[in-house]
Amino acid sequence: MSHISDDRIPNNVDLSSDKRLQRALEQWQPQFLDWWREMGPEGFQGRDVYLRTAVSVEPGGWAHFDYVKMPDYRWGIFLEPRQDGRLHHFGDAIGQPVWDEVPGELRNMLRRLIVTQGDTEPASVEQQRQLGQTAPSLYDLRNLFQVNVEEGRHLWAMVYLLQRYFGRDGREEAEELLKRRSGDGDRPRILGAFNEPTSHWLSFFMFTMFTDRDGKYQLSALAESAFDPLARTCRFMLTEEAHHMFVGETGVGRIVERTCELMKQDANEDARAAGGVDLPTIQKYINLWYTLSLDLFGGEQSSNAADAFAAGVKGRYKEAARYQDHTCLGATRPVEEVRDGRVVTSDVPLRNAMNEVLRDDFVEDCQRGVDRWNKSIREAGIDFQLVLPSRRFHRAIGAFAGVGTDPSGALLTQDEWSRRQSEWLPSDADEIYIKSLMQGVHEPGKIAQWIAPPRRGINGQAFEFDYVRLES
Repeated sequence: MSHISDDRIPNNVDLSSDKRLQRALEQWQPQFLDWWREMGPEGFQGRDVYLRTAVSVEPGGWAHFDYVKMPDYRWGIFLEPRQDGRLHHFGDAIGQPVWDEVPGELRNMLRRLIVTQGDTEPASVEQQRQLGQTAPSLYDLRNLFQVNVEEGRHLWAMVYLLQRYFGRDGREEAEELLKRRSGDGDRPRILGAFNEPTSHWLSFFMFTMFTDRDGKYQLSALAESAFDPLARTCRFMLTEEAHHMFVGETGVGRIVERTCELMKQDANEDARAAGGVDLPTIQKYINLWYTLSLDLFGGEQSSNAADAFAAGVKGRYKEAARYQDHTCLGATRPVEEVRDGRVVTSDVPLRNAMNEVLRDDFVEDCQRGVDRWNKSIREAGIDFQLVLPSRRFHRAIGAFAGVGTDPSGALLTQDEWSRRQSEWLPSDADEIYIKSLMQGVHEPGKIAQWIAPPRRGINGQAFEFDYVRLES
């Protein structure tokens, strides 16, 4: 059995004096390491990787860089410092002190939210476990592994909450988080996007652009929570989530940049003929991963979302800073649905539409990233524009689940949808082509043909830096 210590697990939760929590984590840690070796990055567990490790919450401590082998990574447990006198600032209990322990009547709701968030963390590691073999550069290989170990740390953060605050139920849930598997027919991960294959780097960059951005908004909503340990945990997790979205947005941006270069070099502006990813195919993968990520917010109308807001458990994005009405009683919001083959809009109580409010912020944020990609296309002198599809398109959750539409949101018959979906979503042929480009480049300073190098390296290092030591 592993010995749990402050040195082995950097933390600011006084782990060394909590013997019950130590015992629980001593049972869980070996299972986690077994899972990591089985389902973590394949083929690189023994390599030295230039990784960022959080060793404290102070500005100089949360981003300590050094070479480390991934199984030896110090997965820490960190909460933002406590704010003395913090009060409920939304829902039905405004002005009352926040909770340091779980209220009995909210136990199931909080456990479900924590388990659902916690389940996404190992799921993404599982989805990405084989990508190292085909990394386009050592810089990208290192970024993949940074994302992976931080998803592992976020799992530790959620498991800490389960083990510390939910007793035997929490211990059982923590074990279940290591037993489900992404894409498994019998024990899949909880949320749909986390069972999708991420079998090449275009999908990885789309995942970190869009699906990790969903994570930003879910964590931000939970960071408003009146369950103070959850709020403080999520606020610290957001500092790491920013790098994951950076990897995604700049990764797609570098593909777009390289595609434009290859188009200008080819007489027919054919990026595929020059070994690149053509812009229409990039659009198809935007359509896929953006819509999968839209589903992660849940249905347009949700009694669970209303209950969580009323209880002060889950707020809106930057609830305290951006809104004046923090009860939302009597307020309404228009939402769409399909009735008798037509799209109709009706006003629903705002509390029931909280998923849609959060989705609005996500859509706006995603659009800013797409605008930056389009700027580089314009600057290259190419007449093409990437777009976000309608939020009605390709949905499996909510009012438009299973409803056929084109990317603009126009309704289609099921026959039309079946016949035309490969125009808008990646086909088997697209997948085969993209995978044909995925030849690993593992020499310092070298990069694959289909992607441009980054503007800057990591932590002030050059692109040519040896980010992953692959020598024997």
